[in-house]
Amino acid sequence: MATKTKKTALKSSPKKNSQNKETYVKWYKSMLLARKFEEKTGQLYIQQKFGGFCHLYIGQEAVLAGLTEAMIKGDKVITAYRDHAHPIMMGIHPKYVMAEMYGKQTGTSKGKGGSMHMFAKEVGLFGGHGIVGAQIAMGAGMALAEKARGNKFVTFTFFGDGAARQGILHETFNMAMTWNLPVIFCVENNQYAMGTSVKRTSNVTNLSDLADSYHMPNKEVDGMNPDDCYNAFLEAAEWARSGKGPMLLDINTYRYKGHSMSDPQKYRTKEEVEQYKEQDPIIYVKTRIEKEKWMTETDFKKVNDEVKALVDESVKFAEESPFPEKEELFKDVYVQEDYPYITD
Repeated sequence: MATKTKKTALKSSPKKNSQNKETYVKWYKSMLLARKFEEKTGQLYIQQKFGGFCHLYIGQEAVLAGLTEAMIKGDKVITAYRDHAHPIMMGIHPKYVMAEMYGKQTGTSKGKGGSMHMFAKEVGLFGGHGIVGAQIAMGAGMALAEKARGNKFVTFTFFGDGAARQGILHETFNMAMTWNLPVIFCVENNQYAMGTSVKRTSNVTNLSDLADSYHMPNKEVDGMNPDDCYNAFLEAAEWARSGKGPMLLDINTYRYKGHSMSDPQKYRTKEEVEQYKEQDPIIYVKTRIEKEKWMTETDFKKVNDEVKALVDESVKFAEESPFPEKEELFKDVYVQEDYPYITD
């Protein structure tokens, strides 16, 4: 009889307020910018300024706040189609993100991707992918490339609780563990796959358990708390960067808006949404700043005014930018790159 191997498990660490003034002020600015950008995006979508699908990130900003503080230059991020906040919080000017929403030439994907396909290689963002769960395997592939190059960079692969039910997850987990890849699998568990709650899709409702049969280290994370997100991402990155392989983070968060702009949200109560709003990550950060007296009311007003101006500038830039020429359809279909680590 085969001997059962003991899995490597990680216990959730206690919440820490370990960040300093500089980090918290940066978090407040970036999270508020992402929130106000998304609110404006929702308004513009209703006004039919642009079409297609539109999925807002409102409520989940703490996840990216923690991520951007933990990752280093050279690390990579790949995610699903709820992706407007990613390039903004990773350092791209919001005007290029808004231009992409409008389908303009100046957008992050030259106007050819739209809401669901943000891409910013210069900051390590490799999509924005519309096929549910497809990025799980692509993230592992990117990590395989980094390992083959001999780098110490890690790939943060984000997907939702709905995508966690896709078969590709299990194939990828198996290969990532077998090949010891430097990939962090991050479930942004916002409790609903479109309109279906986690508990209605499987009897396994603790998504960190999905890693157990592969003996993959795993951890639950408070996705409404940027400190907890930062600590988890940093621990996972150090684990993978040191050659120990993958890790799964079950990040429990919540979206305040519907799955998409066309979602009537009849599957949840107003009371439930309000309960989660009491855990608003932006309020959490603002409260800590006020407690430590790191900013005054004048400082907060200045930041709010700066954010509003940035969002207004982004809309103006998008509306004044040109649409792509028809020849653009034939560009970027294939890209030639040299991979010196591949031999015949």
